[in-house]
Amino acid sequence: MATYSITLNDKSVQGQALLAYLEALKVNLIKMPSIKLRKSSYERSMDDIKHGRIKSFASADEMCKSLGF
Repeated sequence: MATYSITLNDKSVQGQALLAYLEALKVNLIKMPSIKLRKSSYERSMDDIKHGRIKSFASADEMCKSLGF
């Protein structure tokens, strides 16, 4: 006997149909908790923009003055 692991979207019509089919075949199904994937750098940067963690400067000199250089 072999063990296989598949990931499917049980909220989609196709996922529900596949799940119903496997249940009809009396396949031993084990639902695993969803794994939250780490956000990509793009998603993190968009989150920073959304929450106001970004400062804009007109020039590099202005930025250095702001940082105390």
